[in-house]
Amino acid sequence: MDRLDPRSPLVISTRELTRRPGTMQELHRTVELPEDLGTDIIAIKAGSPVGIEVRLESVVEGVLVTGSVSGTATGACVRCLDPVDLLVEGPFQELFAYTDRAAHHHEVGDDPDQDEVHELVGDLIDLEPVIRDAVVPVLPFQPVCREDCPGLCPQCGLPLAGQPEHHHQEIDPRWSALSGLLAADPQEKRN
Repeated sequence: MDRLDPRSPLVISTRELTRRPGTMQELHRTVELPEDLGTDIIAIKAGSPVGIEVRLESVVEGVLVTGSVSGTATGACVRCLDPVDLLVEGPFQELFAYTDRAAHHHEVGDDPDQDEVHELVGDLIDLEPVIRDAVVPVLPFQPVCREDCPGLCPQCGLPLAGQPEHHHQEIDPRWSALSGLLAADPQEKRN
């Protein structure tokens, strides 16, 4: 496993827990994200501030990390393309195993369905994958600016929210031949 940078905003030191089960530490931080969290449609953008509340508990296997992350996701409404800002909050709980315990799990656990084992790197924890797993699933698949957003006109692309009376005269292509009969001069039909 790669070395972690202790100066990274999402890396937390567990040195104060001293590997004694039962010891606990609580942290509250506001950090700037090093990279986007989300999808191409809506995400908490890199450099955006997020609030992180974390409780670290020393247990026999490692450090149990329980907490939540909150921030503002930005994107575009899938109906009208207006900007969307959405407050996002995601809870998380993850066990970061001590290196020797993680090695033991890898030796005895050959179950392919077993969850990924997060490991401590020295006495450091990288919260980035845990926070990503907490934020991305709570983001809306299709964000809208409001629940009743009417979207855009399919003919001209005009936003319908500001003009609810907007419409186009559309003739069903199956009846278009008959429209020529209405346009013809009635005097010509009598002759």
